[in-house]
Amino acid sequence: MIALKHILVATDFGEAADAALAYGRELARTFESTLHVLNVADDVFVRLGGDAYVAVLPELQKGVEEAARAQLDALLIDNDPNPIPVKKAVLTSSATAAAVVQYARDRNIDLIIIGTHGRGAVAHLLMGSVAERVVRTAPCPVLTVRHPEHEFVVPDALTTTAHA
Repeated sequence: MIALKHILVATDFGEAADAALAYGRELARTFESTLHVLNVADDVFVRLGGDAYVAVLPELQKGVEEAARAQLDALLIDNDPNPIPVKKAVLTSSATAAAVVQYARDRNIDLIIIGTHGRGAVAHLLMGSVAERVVRTAPCPVLTVRHPEHEFVVPDALTTTAHA
């Protein structure tokens, strides 16, 4: 039997991540799991650096993290009468894939769900893929979700009608 007690959805707030979150919610509900939703905020100290920015970087970093927390709050509003347990987190890192994998290791995550953009070979070669790096280094299975994708998650009304 597969026991999924902790499911992690990594989000960058894009369409592919929204599709991954839909899968994560349904799997968490099905397996009665805790859903972890993680955003890795960019580390502005590493990205911008330099002595000229020292005075403004802490405030800028704080703003980036607060914006990510607000987006997570808005994303995770659940009007379900039987809400699933959710743990949300914002980490700061310049290495997104490594941060996702470390979060999964530290919290004994059973499954990671991550959206992927499905870029072409040249774009992948030039930019790399966070999803690919997570798949290669994760301590647990990883479900990648591409948007648009084959829909396995259907609205409850359709499920009820199909079973009638």
